[in-house]
Amino acid sequence: MFRPEREAQVINGLQEANAGPLKANNVANIWREVMSACRALEAPQRVAYLGPAGTFSEQAALQFFGSSIEHVPCVSIDEVFRATAGGSAQFGVVPVENSTEGVVARSLDLFLNTPLHIVGETSLLVRHNLLRKSNSLEGIEVVLAHPQALAQCRGWLNAHLPDVERRAVSSNAEGARLASENPAWAGIASDRAATQFGLHIAAHAIQTTPSTARASPSSACRRRCRRRKPRARTASA
Repeated sequence: MFRPEREAQVINGLQEANAGPLKANNVANIWREVMSACRALEAPQRVAYLGPAGTFSEQAALQFFGSSIEHVPCVSIDEVFRATAGGSAQFGVVPVENSTEGVVARSLDLFLNTPLHIVGETSLLVRHNLLRKSNSLEGIEVVLAHPQALAQCRGWLNAHLPDVERRAVSSNAEGARLASENPAWAGIASDRAATQFGLHIAAHAIQTTPSTARASPSSACRRRCRRRKPRARTASA
């Protein structure tokens, strides 16, 4: 029912034939939503991703599959794999690589140890925001975020909040949710999470570009699989 390579082929053809005034990206977005709605008419399409609502993984799922999906937010990357392999979801979306901190090792390890395989890839520009209840950097005691986001924002945090504790949580959106409950805490999250949790943006952090999977194998994924040949056979099954 879902053939991402064929859908990409159709959308590329429409973009090439587009004479305007719509931009090529707008044409792609419109037809992706049409295709998403048509798939939903055939059967519900359940997609698991690292939750809660407002994560980059959710944004990537919507960008790749369209909005006519059934959301299956998971508490960890491991749970995304379990939900997809166990049939609770037809597809799973996990981060595999970003431009500043490299590969997400846990995702690649799970590809090597589960029967799941990669079917498509999407990339998105990440804009991090520091979020808290008051619009100030004063009095922040803890910054909560996914370990990748904390690493990506290391330079900004060193410059502006050098003495503040950095606490790793399961996702950036979860960090934003926790920060909404404590005025001395701040979370690092996307603009989508900022809207979801209704917090003030206190500062802008950095930009990076991660890929998400189940997606076509990134170069980093292929390199890691080659280095670990005995386990890579499971991933290719």
